[in-house]
Amino acid sequence: MAMITTHRSLSGSSQSPRSPSPQPSLSVSVIDPVKLGNGVQAYISYESLLSSDVLLMDVQSKVSDVVLGKEKPVEESNPAYEKLKHYIFELENHLAEAQKHAFRLVKRHRELGQSLADFGKAVKLLSASEQKTLGKAFSDLGTKAEMLSAKLQKEAHNLLMNFEEPLKDYVRAVQSIKATMVERANAFRQQCELAETIKLKEINLDKLMLTRSEKVGEAEIEYKELKVEGEEVTRRFETIVHRMNEEIVHFQEQKTLDLGLAFHEFAKGQAQLANEIADAWRSLLPKLEACSSTHT
Repeated sequence: MAMITTHRSLSGSSQSPRSPSPQPSLSVSVIDPVKLGNGVQAYISYESLLSSDVLLMDVQSKVSDVVLGKEKPVEESNPAYEKLKHYIFELENHLAEAQKHAFRLVKRHRELGQSLADFGKAVKLLSASEQKTLGKAFSDLGTKAEMLSAKLQKEAHNLLMNFEEPLKDYVRAVQSIKATMVERANAFRQQCELAETIKLKEINLDKLMLTRSEKVGEAEIEYKELKVEGEEVTRRFETIVHRMNEEIVHFQEQKTLDLGLAFHEFAKGQAQLANEIADAWRSLLPKLEACSSTHT
C-alpha cells in the first residue's frame, strides 16, 4: 500500500516555549493512487485520509488528467459513416446550387414573357399608324409576341412547380438527414459519457464492497439506476441509427426517382417551348418577306 502523508499545524504561528499547550494539527494521507483510463480521459483515483485532533473522515476523490487542456470530443469512428456524411454534405451544396439556377431560369422565363408582351403591345400600336400590308404584318407580329408571352409565362409556372420545387424538396430532405446526423452524434456522445460514468461507479462500488463500507447500499442503487439509464440511452441511439438508415433508403429511392422525373419534364418542356417559338416566328416570315419585297 503506497502512502504519502503531509502534516501541518492549523495555527498560523510557531509554538512558544512558554505556551506548551499543543496546537491542533492536520494530517492528510494519500492511499493507493491508481491511474485509470487512457489518453485525454485518463485520471488518478486515490483514497485520501484527512485527520486532525477534532476530525477524522475518509474522502474519495477523482482527479482528471487533462493532457491537452480540454477533453477531446467523442465522435463515431466509422469509415462507412464518414463516407456517408461526406456524400450528404457535398450533395447538399450541389443541390442548393442547382436550385439557385433553377430559380434564375424561372425568373428569366417570366421576364422574357413580360418583355414579349410589352413588345407585342408596342408593335400593335405601331400597326395602327401603317396601312394595308405593313400594318397587317405588324399586327400579326404583335399578336404572335403576345401569344408567345403567354406560353413563356405558362412554362415559367411549370418550371416552378415541376422543377424548382422538387429541387427544394430534395434540399429539404438532405437537411433533414443532416439534422438526424446531429441528433445521432449527440446520442452517441451521451452514450459514451454515460458508459464512462457507469464504469467509474462500478469501480467505486467494488472498492466500497472490499472495505465493507456502510455506503455500499447507496452506491449499489446509484449504479443500478445508471445501468438502466445507460440501456435507455443505448436504445435511443440505436433507434436514431435505424431511423436514419430508413431515411437514407427512402431518400435514395424515392427522391432519386422524383428528381429524375423533374429533369425529364424540364427537358421535354424546354424542347416543346423552343419548337413552339420557332414555329410561331416561322409562320410570320412569308408576310414579313412580302412586306420587305413590296417596299424594295
